[in-house]
Amino acid sequence: MIQQAEFVKSSSDYKDCPQDDIPEFAFIGRSNVGKSSLLNMLVGNSSLAKISSKPGKTRLINLFAINRGKWRMVDLPGYGYAAISKMEQEKFKKMIDGYMLYRKNLASVFVLVDTRLAPQPIDLDFINYLGKNSIPFAIAGTKSDKSSNAVVRSNIEQLQNAMLRTWSELPPVFITSSKTNTGREEIINYIEHILQ
Repeated sequence: MIQQAEFVKSSSDYKDCPQDDIPEFAFIGRSNVGKSSLLNMLVGNSSLAKISSKPGKTRLINLFAINRGKWRMVDLPGYGYAAISKMEQEKFKKMIDGYMLYRKNLASVFVLVDTRLAPQPIDLDFINYLGKNSIPFAIAGTKSDKSSNAVVRSNIEQLQNAMLRTWSELPPVFITSSKTNTGREEIINYIEHILQ
């Protein structure tokens, strides 16, 4: 159960994040995949994470304390911005790499994919990057209310089939909708299971 959530801080470098041993669950995906909406749905607070119709709203590592600091939710910048300079893209890549590779608090990553779309190469690249670096993760399919169940199922199956070309074991997949609260309980149960 998430009873309470509050903003802790924003950092441009993992080294500036709190120096403690509180477990962190990071959320990342392509720009505009519905990350902030999903975070707000999970904590039951529509204004915790800033939502924008323009991609690239999240520019920093944003940390939120859950249940008075039992664990933290981390909102990371999206990958695959088209509308920013190469220099800025490099800056984001460095920020995400630093957090993913060196943040000892990281318990697991949720990679968000848009269930309305067939597998995107950029998502598969990021998933493979996590695998190569032995970073534990799950997949959260977003915006499931915007397509039929058949489309959602087909797109997730295609993603899993694409992964099976290089993966011997698939990560957990959660189907979510921030409009209907679909997947909320399953994700929170999964986090609590890891915390135990």
